[in-house]
Amino acid sequence: MSGHKQAISASYASPRPPTSQLFRHEIATVLDQEGSVANKKAYLTELRGLVTLVQAEINVFLTERMEEDKQREGGGSKDAEQEAKEEQNYGEENVEDDDDA
Repeated sequence: MSGHKQAISASYASPRPPTSQLFRHEIATVLDQEGSVANKKAYLTELRGLVTLVQAEINVFLTERMEEDKQREGGGSKDAEQEAKEEQNYGEENVEDDDDA
């Protein structure tokens, strides 16, 4: 694994409006050739922290995108409860129960 830095990355792309974003952080800890337990633990600890960092950056980015989308659509036409529900499930398919059957 010598010669190049390892990194964790995620990318986002949207056709409307055309937007792309790259989230990337290099992993400073280099796995040694012997693969000592201490070295592996340090690597995995750093990796776990970077995953959490990338996740937080993505959440901030998507929240900003949601706000921009709301502004383009004309803003607060939905009630606060519906808006909170949509924000909680943003990016996920939500199937609501139908009790009428």
